[in-house]
Amino acid sequence: MPLNVSRRDFLSASLTTAAAATIAGVPAATSAGEFTGKIRKAVKYHMIQAPELSVVEKFRMLRELGYDGVEIATRDKVNNNRDEVLAARDEVGLPIHGVVNSSRPDIRSAVDLSKQYGGTSVLVVAGRVNKQMPYDENYREWSARIREAAPYAEEQGIQLLVENVWNGFLLSPLEMARFIDEIDSPAVGVYFDCGNVVRFGWPEQWIRILGDRIVKLDIKEYSRDLQKNAGLWKGFNVEIGDGDVDYPAVREALTEIAYSGWATAEVKGGGRERLAEIARRMDEALSL
Repeated sequence: MPLNVSRRDFLSASLTTAAAATIAGVPAATSAGEFTGKIRKAVKYHMIQAPELSVVEKFRMLRELGYDGVEIATRDKVNNNRDEVLAARDEVGLPIHGVVNSSRPDIRSAVDLSKQYGGTSVLVVAGRVNKQMPYDENYREWSARIREAAPYAEEQGIQLLVENVWNGFLLSPLEMARFIDEIDSPAVGVYFDCGNVVRFGWPEQWIRILGDRIVKLDIKEYSRDLQKNAGLWKGFNVEIGDGDVDYPAVREALTEIAYSGWATAEVKGGGRERLAEIARRMDEALSL
């Protein structure tokens, strides 16, 4: 599909720009996996739970642990001192690959923040369906909102990536594909979360259907057993690789769609030891 080719070309250009922020001296991988050099590993900034460390020390720790980048949310307090963040990025050579805006309606400011940090994307949650917000109304409202913001995002070299979350909306890969295609912009794609669909589907099926609409990945787990016996949200209380995400099948599907790009952990964070464990588990799950 021509739109997907344009989206892939758009991403390649954005990644080339972001790579300019990286410095030399990054340790080489000790061993190569199936997706080494294809998938770049990151965490959300809020997962770094080390209040005794400065921003540059946090970035340096991530680099030492083998992470390729970090993603910052628009709500993170670290944005109050952007000069410090930019200095840390440049000193350590750790890219800020994008920002998380969730369902905040001010998409343009999030685009500006991602651009300032040298990122390539804004993660968008397309509203929420509930008793007060009908499904069709939410569809129209967020389709229009993203479509309106897309030309500005494209001009800035930033992609607006819609994530599949538990918001009662876009409940199947076919519908998500339609939602993206109707907006009809190379600057709009999917931020696919492997763990979020396990409650009602199989990640590898979503990956094959969405194809190269998928621009970035969130990595987590979900346990149907915990869901059944401990409660719906308790299903997320399982480590990467120990739940019901079939990561070998996920890797097979990613290979079929020729995926390359960022994979960002979205799990319970912690200090150095915890972040090292997350990195190890991501390496194993994604064959990095």
